[in-house]
Formats: sequence, C-alpha cells, structure tokens
Amino acid sequence: MELEASAADRARKIRLVLLDVDGVMTDGSILFLGDGTEVKAFHARDGVGIKVAQRCGIEIGVITGRRSEAVGRRCAELGIQELHQGDWQKLPAFEGILGRRGLDPQEVCFVGDDLVDLPVLRRVGLAVTVPEAHPEVIAVAHAVTTCAGGRGAVREILDAILRAQGKWPEVMALYP
Repeated sequence: MELEASAADRARKIRLVLLDVDGVMTDGSILFLGDGTEVKAFHARDGVGIKVAQRCGIEIGVITGRRSEAVGRRCAELGIQELHQGDWQKLPAFEGILGRRGLDPQEVCFVGDDLVDLPVLRRVGLAVTVPEAHPEVIAVAHAVTTCAGGRGAVREILDAILRAQGKWPEVMALYP
C-alpha cells in the first residue's frame, strides 16, 4: 500500500494504532461451536506486522464492540496492552486512551470498518478502513487498504506507516 501524500503526512505523526476487530483483524465472520465457544481467525502476517511495529516504537491497541475470549488471547499473545472489549460507544475508550497516554488525536491511527467506528475515525490523525467497509466509513477514511479485513489489512497499514516514518530500514535490519 502506498499512501497518498496527505495520508503519508498524517502517518509520519502516528505513535499509536488502534484497531477494530471484526472486519479489520478478522474477516468479520463470527463463528460459534456447538458448545457456544466463539472462534475467530486472525491473519499470521498481521501478527508479525504488529510485533514489528511495536519493536519500531509504534504502540498498538484494540477497541471492539464485542467481547471475545479469542480476542483477549490474541491480544495477550501480541503484547497489546490497550484492549477495550464490549465498547459499542468507542469514543469514550478512545478519549481514555488519549488521556492515559498523553497523546494528541493527531498521533493516533484508527482502523475501523463500520458505522460504530465513525466517531473515532473522525477524530484521529489517520483514519483507515478496508475495501469492504461500509460506504460511510470509506467516505471519511484517509486511506483504504488493498487487503481485506482479516487478510493482511493490518499488516498493510502498519508497513505503510513505518515506511512513511522512514523506519523501513530499521525493519529490514531486524531480518539481516
């Protein structure tokens, strides 16, 4: 993904990337086993991208409207400390994160795909969505990934942010 000039300018300021889950970290499917256990599929490259971004100084957080043990487990595995589940009103969680971390909204990227994400997308420095997002979300986004949600979209935007910030050589140095 190559960011347009205005989105690249916004990406240079990003210190924190906040992610929605269903439709962004996953393909949006919600699967239940017979015993009621919820199953979610996460893309491995998104996980690697999250770890690389963290190593390069970009913090990662999650704000999701649903609660899921699978999400809690995945976030713990990735070392994501800002995990907010069951927050259908995402703006208060966002405001709390800004306050605790002493961040300006312009230093935050949010990746969302549906109407519930609009209040945060309208406030952040870099609003990103996926190609299959609701049209209202696409209309406010500064960038739209080429990869679908749950199919590498998270990695795509993280790589683009790291490139815009001139950190790509640092990334490549991790893998000589």
